[in-house]
Amino acid sequence: MTLWFEDLTPGYRFETATRALGEDEILAFAGQWDPQLFHLDPEAAAQTLYGGLIASGFHTLLTAFNLTLETGLWREASLGAAGFDYLNWRAPVRPGDRLSVRAEVVDSTPSRRHPDRGRTVIRYEVFNQEDVLVMDYQATHLLRRRPRA
Repeated sequence: MTLWFEDLTPGYRFETATRALGEDEILAFAGQWDPQLFHLDPEAAAQTLYGGLIASGFHTLLTAFNLTLETGLWREASLGAAGFDYLNWRAPVRPGDRLSVRAEVVDSTPSRRHPDRGRTVIRYEVFNQEDVLVMDYQATHLLRRRPRA
């Protein structure tokens, strides 16, 4: 099902599938993009305030982003994004955690200069398998309007 700007009105909600983050994946991501000990070394991580290895917050964000894209809801409508209003990491993500996303449209405004598109603000909440909120963020998406027949 393809959704367009007009379909994503305030109050529209959706959920994603789930994805587990394995230890090898966490270590590989951290090694390339976020090389801090609590993301890279299980023994060193055990001595930190986290008490063990945790995924990079950026890894969590990209996993949530990918889960959202995999819904395919606005695949044809997407023109990218204008940015984030906020991003919060609420709880550590550990090896084996299964993440899923719940999202709600909070605002949708047609473009004044470009009648073929609009800006849609979506609040995202990312949960682990125990329904613990691990991250939340809000993003503004640029979306095409439904093509005229």
